[in-house]
Amino acid sequence: MVWTFSSSLLLSPPFTCTDESYRRGTISIDRRDREMARGKIQIKRIENSTNRQVTYSKRRNGLFKKANELAILCDAKVSIIMVSSTGKLHEYTSPNTTTKQLLDQYQNTLRIDVWSSHYERMQENLRELKELNHKLRWEIRQRMGDCLNGLSMEELWGLEEEMDSSLKIVRDHKYHVLASQIQTHKKKARNVAEIHRSLLHDFDASYEDPSFGLVDNGGDYDSVLGGSRVFALQPSHPNLYSGGSSNLTTYTLLD
Repeated sequence: MVWTFSSSLLLSPPFTCTDESYRRGTISIDRRDREMARGKIQIKRIENSTNRQVTYSKRRNGLFKKANELAILCDAKVSIIMVSSTGKLHEYTSPNTTTKQLLDQYQNTLRIDVWSSHYERMQENLRELKELNHKLRWEIRQRMGDCLNGLSMEELWGLEEEMDSSLKIVRDHKYHVLASQIQTHKKKARNVAEIHRSLLHDFDASYEDPSFGLVDNGGDYDSVLGGSRVFALQPSHPNLYSGGSSNLTTYTLLD
């Protein structure tokens, strides 16, 4: 079998080789020429965010694939933890182990404790929170009139000013609530007055037409504002009217 290469990037005139020369590595000239034509990839940060993310995804999958092959072929324990530029976490752990087991083995081998610094920070944070909680409880007791012994005159003046400021805030909120309630009751009063004027108008109109009279349609008589009262104008002599249509005029006192 004869192999012929006629690309302009390869040897000229056309280079041929036999199977024997291919096995001896003569064909590697073609591969070297192609690599020189393609050029080497410069290792530096990729500025385009889209290209950077695509490259990260491809190389991450390739790295995980190689790690899986290494774990299977060599019966090795492999664990990889990766964090992308966007903060996404990716990890690979060989099937015969866990990340925690590898970390424990790492600590036992090097005789270090990777969690000691983290534990110390947690203890320091807990101590600060306890001090803040104690301070807040102490201030609450002082505002209730307790634990005032030992305070200087300046501290007492400052405590009084803080309580006056708090009292002003509470008083302003109380006045706001009262004003809202007053506006609500005024709206109810205007509604009741309007219904009252309508009833008086219809009642006066009933004198001009004696065939109508004011009757109570049921309701609570205790309070006008506390419930709904329904009145209706209907004929004084119902037998004078016939048919399916209704001649009632109904008014409802709303809350």
